[in-house]
Amino acid sequence: MTVRKSPRPPRALILSTPEHLIAFGFGTGLSPVAPGTVGTLVGVLLFLPLSLLDAPVYAAVLAVLFASGCWICGESARLLGVHDHGGIVFDEIVGYLVAAAPLLCFAPQPPLVVALSMFAAFGLFRLFDIWKPWPIRALDRSVHGGFGIMLDDLLAGAAAALPLWGALYAWTGRLA
Repeated sequence: MTVRKSPRPPRALILSTPEHLIAFGFGTGLSPVAPGTVGTLVGVLLFLPLSLLDAPVYAAVLAVLFASGCWICGESARLLGVHDHGGIVFDEIVGYLVAAAPLLCFAPQPPLVVALSMFAAFGLFRLFDIWKPWPIRALDRSVHGGFGIMLDDLLAGAAAALPLWGALYAWTGRLA
């Protein structure tokens, strides 16, 4: 089986519409090397101010970002004529925010624990996003459009959040 990479769209095109600009992680999706990983770093930066929110508000923000992402990523893919172009990284941004969510439930923690937990969330999210264990892979292949683009990363984020939750529970001795 031959894997064809989608051509990288011109920078001017990505910067020309709000849909592309946001879907491509404000340009990080144009990275010639590992655009998904580079785009996920936007999620890390976005987590810093969002981590100051209460957990219910954070969950509401995630819901809005997911719903918006379904439209934004779907529209960008439609305009490009490529389903889930590798440069569309808004889904990775939201996926990381899901993976890092357990940190809010175990706050406050020493800065080193927070930093290590953010790093673990990043690594675990990228692992599950690239590996796509069942059912993530099955859904990635069968659900299309903007919802499909967002769904596999939402699930990868949830899969990454579980071991992070367990590690934080082991560290603190409390469930949340």
